Amino acid sequence: MPFNYEYEKKLRVGFIGAGEHAYRNILPSFQYAPIELVAIADHDSERGLAVARQFGAQRFYPNHKALLAKEELDAVFIVVGPDAEGRPRYPELAGESLRAGFHTWIDKPPCASASEIQRFTEACMARHKYVATGFKKMFAPAYLKVAEIIADPSFGGVSSFSLRYPLSLPPEDQRNDSRAMAPFLEIVHPLSLLTRLFGESQGLVYLRSKSTGGLVVSLRYRKGFVGTLHLTGGQAPTGTLERLEVIGDGAHVVVENGTRLTYYRPGGTRGQGEPGRDETFFGADDTAPIIWEPEFSLGQLYNKQLFLQGYVGCVRHFAERLLAGEPPKHGNLVDMLHIMTVHDRIVQGKENTWIAS
Repeated sequence: MPFNYEYEKKLRVGFIGAGEHAYRNILPSFQYAPIELVAIADHDSERGLAVARQFGAQRFYPNHKALLAKEELDAVFIVVGPDAEGRPRYPELAGESLRAGFHTWIDKPPCASASEIQRFTEACMARHKYVATGFKKMFAPAYLKVAEIIADPSFGGVSSFSLRYPLSLPPEDQRNDSRAMAPFLEIVHPLSLLTRLFGESQGLVYLRSKSTGGLVVSLRYRKGFVGTLHLTGGQAPTGTLERLEVIGDGAHVVVENGTRLTYYRPGGTRGQGEPGRDETFFGADDTAPIIWEPEFSLGQLYNKQLFLQGYVGCVRHFAERLLAGEPPKHGNLVDMLHIMTVHDRIVQGKENTWIAS
């Protein structure tokens, strides 16, 4: 893949926010995308100037409104924390950026509820600009490989799946408290992955653990398959965060810890002898499971966290689509609306009751 300096054409961007997340994960991803960082804005001038120097921004602004008013840009990236009530500030900030005439990329979560998506939509329509959210799991290499595997006819089509992710849903009497509910907005991570792999769900039903707030969410999809999202509130903090398993017809694929992928291929058998008399558990080599995982000894791109978690993928997708004159295909308004709608259905819905999504 090309490095930043090898691209002939680049997207001229401004960047709002110079906090630790932006410093660790988003700005370093520009090294591998067709992006020219023109200006950075942050309310903390000392930190913002240091970050601007570190990443080669031409100008720094202590106020984002000045950046939007003075710069000639193709797009703006916004990576900021929530407000004092725990609500994402992206509806307001992205609205300003879009209405100033810039395509806009925002970090997740995009908003606190699906009702705020209309603000993005109106701002996009006002100036005919695009907005996208950095749903990194939509671009994580292990999950892109899963998408490739389940799309192959030999997999037999998806019949069911399970996804485990650590998260807790507060009790009903706290669900109108935006600060108490802020951590649950992290559900956009597993929901964005499910959206990328399976599209929009038809509906769901869930059960909640009273002791930890963990959830078991059962989902049905219009193509007829079903799945389980297990939100494992209460799990050990030393454990791996997630596990995905997708079942086909005579085949299945598993991703553990977002990096180790095992494909149990179709046509395989356990052992090769007469039933009940096998003395070996090995089957034929040409149908044996395939295991992929990165190595961490060499200085390769594929073992960098920026790639493994999907940061580079979502940044590069946004830039390349805009440079090609096309709207973002993933993380766009349609995805944002579906993901936040499912979030709202869980938060507002009743336990053990079918909820159309």
